[in-house]
Amino acid sequence: MAASSRTQVLSLYRLMLKESKNFTAYNYRTYAIRRVRDAFRENKHLEDPKTIQAQLIKARENLVIIQRQ
Repeated sequence: MAASSRTQVLSLYRLMLKESKNFTAYNYRTYAIRRVRDAFRENKHLEDPKTIQAQLIKARENLVIIQRQ
């Protein structure tokens, strides 16, 4: 993974965790945090740039959903 991709992924991960912690309901908050961590761990070993970009787009869409909640 290129350095810029790594930086993008890490900043997106941190932002998603930060936004997930804003849920007021405990169950929603813990579910969102667990889901973000699991999804990033699951895709940790991706090497194909196209696949990485597709997952980044999907994560950004999920971030928008989290922010709307």
